[in-house]
Amino acid sequence: MTEFVIRRILWIVPVVFAVAAVTFFLMHRAPGGPWSQEKELPASTVRNLNARFGLDKPQWINPGAVEDAWDDGDRNPLTLGRDLFDSQFFNYTFGVFRFDLGPSYASKGAENVEDVILDKFPISAKIGLIGIIFAVTVGVPLGVLAALKQNTWLDYLSLFVSTIGVSVPTFVSGLLLIIFLSQNFNISPIRRPSEWDGIGPAYVLPGIILGLGTMAYVARLTRATMLETKRQDFVRTARSKGIAERGVITRHMLRNALIPVITIIGPATADLVTGSIIIESIFGAPGLGSEFVDSIGKRDYSMIMGTAIFYAVLVAAANVTVDLSYGFLDPRIRVRR
Repeated sequence: MTEFVIRRILWIVPVVFAVAAVTFFLMHRAPGGPWSQEKELPASTVRNLNARFGLDKPQWINPGAVEDAWDDGDRNPLTLGRDLFDSQFFNYTFGVFRFDLGPSYASKGAENVEDVILDKFPISAKIGLIGIIFAVTVGVPLGVLAALKQNTWLDYLSLFVSTIGVSVPTFVSGLLLIIFLSQNFNISPIRRPSEWDGIGPAYVLPGIILGLGTMAYVARLTRATMLETKRQDFVRTARSKGIAERGVITRHMLRNALIPVITIIGPATADLVTGSIIIESIFGAPGLGSEFVDSIGKRDYSMIMGTAIFYAVLVAAANVTVDLSYGFLDPRIRVRR
């Protein structure tokens, strides 16, 4: 088990590198730069800022530095290799593996990216956690009830609710909820910045709206796996032994039916925590998603890279957690060398 955990954790390294490379490539394909403003900065100021933050170096590799070192008589392969990778991408990537996400260009270096993430991410995490709690506490019982009452009005109601949840995008349901509450009850779900401190009512509606799609998917998956499980031989054996129906459902059917559900709950948790960008914009939540959108508009390269890598690590960690949870749900699953 230890070897498996270490191997899965090490796989996060190439994932981070790949995400960094793709993000860096797309980021530099967009027009403009971090110093692009309505009032154009003087060329000397732009040169000084580029030199200060290392943006005057080549994007990927630096063969010019290798040629200069070679002309100076340097034949050390380590030094030449260091000069070759003295570029924007590799300097930033090496900093990431030292847990240094760099300064925020939008603040001209006054703030570090990791400090911004630590300040903004808790708000996004609270919204996402409320979303996944809502999805599981509503989706799993809804799916179980639909499977146990197959082809009844409860089953049809469950399918209808889950279909609506999957079909309607979160930004549509969020806007409809705002219009409904404001017009009929004179209530605005838009909160003041001070209301996002701590944990309070401001997080409830955004979390529920964010979790609607996941709730619907969990309900449909739970129903399908429960229908498959209740036809298995071990369920009939449990009933023949005289075990109470509640025990058959909870100890035999539900435990085995939850394995596919757990498979998607792990990544879904990471997706909800990191995917609240639109919801944060609709409800005015000052979370990391809103900051990420602002950084794209400002071409804040380090903030874009740092946020994308942070999200990638969260998703990879969620997948590792899901793999480790299988053995606790089903003793038949074992990690083999």
